[in-house]
Amino acid sequence: MEVEMKIRGLMMDPVTNMPIVILKDSGSDTVLPIWVGIYEANAIALEIEKVTTPRPMTHDLIKNVLVGLDANVHKVVVTELREDTFYAVIWLERQGQVISVDSRPSDALALALRVDCPIYVEDEVLKNSKQAANNVSDRVTTEELRKWLEGLNDEDLGRYKM
Repeated sequence: MEVEMKIRGLMMDPVTNMPIVILKDSGSDTVLPIWVGIYEANAIALEIEKVTTPRPMTHDLIKNVLVGLDANVHKVVVTELREDTFYAVIWLERQGQVISVDSRPSDALALALRVDCPIYVEDEVLKNSKQAANNVSDRVTTEELRKWLEGLNDEDLGRYKM
């Protein structure tokens, strides 16, 4: 089953200093942190802040290609968590044909923001992410990070809040 989520914010991991996209289920307190690369975080931040660039960035190009091909993105889904790596699928439709495209979650999220489509996470991914957090060798640090993420407020998310 898929759980619809929204991008709650974008922030830096205080432990690894890597960007994290925070997804949140609007119907509950469930959050899913997804660590992303700096360039992908920048692409997400540019769209969150509605910054226009002089030339199309990669995700803008993808959107323009899809529009040019008369294809509609219906949704993006974070489908799997395997060996600490998240996987996603972009679902689109062109001329009545439904097409699924394998994607990194960061790219799928950056595109979802640009085309304003829903973001989903498989409930199995949410369960596995909690189990993975419990199996990490430095369990205390992971549990503290999870509690910290769940306790975030608008001020904590700074200028990238949604």
